[in-house]
Amino acid sequence: MSPSETVLVTGASSGIGAELARCFARDGTDVVLLARSEDALNDHAASLSDTFGVATHVLPADLSMPGVGREVVDRLDEMGLTVDVLVNNAGFGTRGRFAVADEQQQLDMIGVNVSALTHLTRLLLPGMLQRGRGGVLNVGSTAGFQPGPNMAVYYATKAYVLSFSEALAQEVDGQGVTVTCLAPGPTETDFANRAGMNNAFLFESGAAMSSAAVASHGYEAFRRGDSLAVPGLSNKAGVFATRFLPRSVASKVAAYLHGDE
Repeated sequence: MSPSETVLVTGASSGIGAELARCFARDGTDVVLLARSEDALNDHAASLSDTFGVATHVLPADLSMPGVGREVVDRLDEMGLTVDVLVNNAGFGTRGRFAVADEQQQLDMIGVNVSALTHLTRLLLPGMLQRGRGGVLNVGSTAGFQPGPNMAVYYATKAYVLSFSEALAQEVDGQGVTVTCLAPGPTETDFANRAGMNNAFLFESGAAMSSAAVASHGYEAFRRGDSLAVPGLSNKAGVFATRFLPRSVASKVAAYLHGDE
């Protein structure tokens, strides 16, 4: 790891993103924190700087907005920052049948989970390859391994993240740059509350991992250069099982786990 390494973490104000930023800062990496809430970012930046002595920068942005990726990179250039590692953590999901779900919310989900992730990677990856160091850590989900009735768009976006990450990992192999997809299962974040899933079996079962444990697993996998990281034995078992179940059965299991709206 270079002493001057800088990481950009999206969705960095809380949950897995905040913990991933902490993992990087703990090892001496300067951190750029991106999320919508400037106040929360300022508090987290101050904590990281005070605790680990790294340089921290705050970059408020709404990743659901079209073209925001270019705006983010332009602001990084204005700040004189070179991003060595990109952590695409920002994302959200909602529960409900697609035909009656809020239209704009579904489009915003694609904007954050897919479009912004893709655009930021396209803008920052070439520089990493030119320098011959760095990498991308994309936060996907075990949801990316099967269809998800009643969360159709969310599951589809995470399938994209998984496929995109694994393809890029192969493309950059041997060039000093790595790409990792972190695919957690249920995690103790605000995700369930925002998605309206607090009463779903998936979160009521007690299987949710802490954000810190998920982030630590993903960080270590990224540093090893692993292309895929699935934290937790139960999550690994679930992912393994989906490789053998018929897609129709996997779909029914997913519907049961997070329930109908």
